[in-house]
Amino acid sequence: MPIRLLIGLAGLAMAVPRLKRDTDAPSLVAAHADGVELLPAPINPDWVIDGNPQARVANHSQSEDEASSTAVWDCTAGSFRWYFGWDETVVIQEGEVHVTAEDGTERILRTGDIAYFKGGTWATWRIESYVRKIAFLRKPFPEPLATLYRLRNALRGASRSGF
Repeated sequence: MPIRLLIGLAGLAMAVPRLKRDTDAPSLVAAHADGVELLPAPINPDWVIDGNPQARVANHSQSEDEASSTAVWDCTAGSFRWYFGWDETVVIQEGEVHVTAEDGTERILRTGDIAYFKGGTWATWRIESYVRKIAFLRKPFPEPLATLYRLRNALRGASRSGF
């Protein structure tokens, strides 16, 4: 049954005309991370555990389908829980943060470190003085679509390996 569904969806995708891309949208968006204007992005007061962390954000870019974006974010000292609504990969540019994931995994992220946070999860962030990160965000597929995508990948893998 899943294969029939996959074939049906593939046929539907070919029958539906492709949406026209916005030709006015730039094909390259570039900026120096120090040159972006960071605007206040208050942390939900219910999430703050200790201190008075002050966060700011600058949105750098967003894909046309609005499924991914890139931002620069910084925050002053404090401790808070954070909900990751999207998959997020971060690169720490300055400072450090002590992170405790939902599963209890603890990690100190310092300048140059890269970390991935799964969408739909919580983590506790403890910042002793300051942290600045670049965040790459990706909206997760809805579960039925994600299942079809995994199935497609499995079928592609089997066909490539000769099975």
